[in-house]
Formats: sequence, structure tokens, C-alpha cells
Amino acid sequence: MGITKSEEFTAQQNEVAAIAKALGHPARVAIMQFLMGVDSCICGDIVNELPLAQPTISQHLKELKNAGLIQGSVEGNAICYCVNHETINRFLGVVTLFQSKKKFKSACC
Repeated sequence: MGITKSEEFTAQQNEVAAIAKALGHPARVAIMQFLMGVDSCICGDIVNELPLAQPTISQHLKELKNAGLIQGSVEGNAICYCVNHETINRFLGVVTLFQSKKKFKSACC
């Protein structure tokens, strides 16, 4: 496996890359869309919404949590997940910066 040299980039660049990687799977996008529609969710609720097995969804939830996109809290025997709005807002701020940069006069493509 190659070296990413992530230490050569800013914290913001590394965070955006981690979020983009986490959102790079359609199941994770579907999970985020589901969680955005509810205040919190027990993992079992997500299993009822998506055509994936519980262990698969758990792995996707772990990736989303590692990227900081969701938060989880233990309530009895269940883990309730919700969207981490602070991370979402930081990500949207960077995407907005991309969009607001001066338009290039493209001589190619």
C-alpha cells in the first residue's frame, strides 16, 4: 500500500478527504439520507430501511462514525445514531468555497 503523506496536508484537507471517502459508497449515502430525516435512529431501524444485512450496515455505520459524519450513543442494548451537524456544516462550507471560487476561462475540455 502506498504512503498517503496525509501529514503534508492541512487538517481541513484531510477531514474533507475522509468525509468524501466515507460518502463514496451508495449504502453510506442512503444511511445519511435516512438519518437526516430523523432525529436519531436505532441500528435496527436502518436495517428495516435498506436492503442490506445488519452486519453490513454496522460496518457502514462504523465508517461514517470514523469520518465524524454521525454520532452514536448507547441506550440500553441499542446504539442510537444521529447526524453530526457540526461536521456536515464544515464540509458544506468547504464545498461552498469550491463553488464560489473564480470561474476559470477554460480553453480545454
